[in-house]
Amino acid sequence: MSINQVRIALFEQDLQKAFSIEHLQIEDESHLHAGHAGAASGGGHFKLTIVAPEFKGLNLVARHRAVYAALNRHIPIEIHALTIHAMAPGEAAN
Repeated sequence: MSINQVRIALFEQDLQKAFSIEHLQIEDESHLHAGHAGAASGGGHFKLTIVAPEFKGLNLVARHRAVYAALNRHIPIEIHALTIHAMAPGEAAN
């Protein structure tokens, strides 16, 4: 298991503590940023898609803040960059 697979498992645990998750996908995109200054620090680049009822009625900024709050212990050491797609149930594209 790679270091980023271990990290993803920890991210999932923290997100499950913070949200009633209906769908969660975390992709490691670190390989796309090889050679980037941030990648040299050891932090990974991840793409997160999450569907949870807690996002209902929240704007984009509030949703991102909630995700960052749930993952704050991993930033900036394990997470250098994070792309977030946070949706309430019923908002997810089919």
